[in-house]
Amino acid sequence: MTERDAMAAIDESLSGYSAIMFDLDGTLTDPKVGITTSVQYALAKFGIEVGDRETLVPFIGPPLIESFERFYGFSHEQAIEAVAAYREYFGATGLFENELYPGIRELLARLKDRGVTLGVATSKATIYAERIVAHFGIDQYFDVVVGSNLDHTRVAKAEVIAFLRSEHLPFQTERIVMVGDREHDVLGAKAHGLSAIGVAYGYGTRIELETAGAIGVAETVMELGTLLGV
Repeated sequence: MTERDAMAAIDESLSGYSAIMFDLDGTLTDPKVGITTSVQYALAKFGIEVGDRETLVPFIGPPLIESFERFYGFSHEQAIEAVAAYREYFGATGLFENELYPGIRELLARLKDRGVTLGVATSKATIYAERIVAHFGIDQYFDVVVGSNLDHTRVAKAEVIAFLRSEHLPFQTERIVMVGDREHDVLGAKAHGLSAIGVAYGYGTRIELETAGAIGVAETVMELGTLLGV
């Protein structure tokens, strides 16, 4: 199958979808400054000074507790404390140190015009996700925004998707697709028998997304629109 045929097959398969779930960080917005500065702030509370915030980019995407444990060897209890410190900065300032990817607003408008149900499925706390989409004025396009709870429950992407499906997306499995930039998005969708499209303009790589099982990978927002048939 040629690349053109593959693109046509993907486009045809997506044309029948009734609902699209979007990850937030690295998919709709570029949160690099806000997240890395918030992590830097939290680590400083533990006496860990990080001068180059680029080293903190791997925190973008995965659940924060998991990242503090993985990258800095924190115990689970320390990781919970670190997330609390992170929120001190992020909740007041960091969530607005963020940028909407060019073309996202227009893409969402086109999808909404076609009558597609749109949702946000993120590991970020719901209260922050709602504030971010409202800040950028894209809340008007989403039927529902779901993230994690502040008590550190419903953090895994599979759990977020499960809640979204059971409470807000009463469609057959084959009529829902997940869009995200990390393997967590793809694997979370696959856990429920859903298809997923990866975006390589975020913080994951094409290899990561394809290895996880994405049915297609977009290098740009424009290409994502093509994959979604708009």
